[in-house]
Amino acid sequence: MAIIQVLDHATIDKIAAGEVVERPASIAKELVENAIDAGAKAITVEIKEGGISFLRVTDNGGGIPKDQVEIAFLRHATSKIRQESDLDFIETLGFRGEALASIAAVSMVEMVTKVADDLTGTRYVIEGGVPAEKEEIGAPEGTTIIVRNVFYNVPARKKFLKKPMTEGAYISDMMEHMAMSHAEISFRFIVNNQVKFSTPGNGNLKEVIYRIYGKEFSDNMKDIRFSVPSLGMDVTGYIGTPGLNRSNRNHQLFYINQRFIRSNLFSKALEEGYRNYMMQHRFPVCVLHIFFTPGQVDVNVHPTKMEVRISNGEAVYSAFAAQSAGCLSEREMIPKVILTEE
Repeated sequence: MAIIQVLDHATIDKIAAGEVVERPASIAKELVENAIDAGAKAITVEIKEGGISFLRVTDNGGGIPKDQVEIAFLRHATSKIRQESDLDFIETLGFRGEALASIAAVSMVEMVTKVADDLTGTRYVIEGGVPAEKEEIGAPEGTTIIVRNVFYNVPARKKFLKKPMTEGAYISDMMEHMAMSHAEISFRFIVNNQVKFSTPGNGNLKEVIYRIYGKEFSDNMKDIRFSVPSLGMDVTGYIGTPGLNRSNRNHQLFYINQRFIRSNLFSKALEEGYRNYMMQHRFPVCVLHIFFTPGQVDVNVHPTKMEVRISNGEAVYSAFAAQSAGCLSEREMIPKVILTEE
């Protein structure tokens, strides 16, 4: 008969990391979210070989105090929540306290961080979840984290990674989503020493869309803004003209309280609003920020935090569809075609 025993910490960490760290893009997402929560106004992400061999995230946020650097890499260590009741009113992107521990369990991590009040910063190295080095070092205010050799100690996971170009494309998509989630933050994305895009961080979402998708896409995006006080819902952002449509939903970007999410509810509601303007099997595009009071949204559904539960889903659907259709009908969305005789 098999004997039941408690797993060692190294094995537990690798198992838990499987939920949080799916690929290099997962690592980049978690680190960028931490930078945003730290109050950064400028974030730079640099990758090489699709982020598999090298991924660096640099921010000018608040940094981590020297005595808390090692604690930050412990599982379920977080500064975002204190007790169970806080889960109902989450206003930060991260809160589970699993990201740094999971990343460090399956890669080689180097962190350089400094808070404003300290004269010097701290350099901390942890490889495969095992602390390697800690030293005092000169550094600017903020945090830089370098992740090398993802899944070097988990060969079974590493062989399922795709080619560097494909993994890099996942990170590129994630960075585009992040840049549009916080137009007030300047983002810079570098791939193999080439700058792919940078945003000004001036709070102008239309300019971010222009920087990422180009002039034609930006020119065909129309602003939309409405509130539904009874549901505590505010919506602002841009929707595409009927002519700017796609064969899939990849360009339907929804942000709930500035968190990028996948939502069938809002996708279907938007398409319902476009029903009289769009051909079958074509999908509208949008970049929409939807704000709810924190108690109406549950983000503690999945470790990736890409799924949310919303109170009064049916009422939200109906209101969103009606308002979308109303915004389309208020303005002439179909271009004029003038036929002239020779």
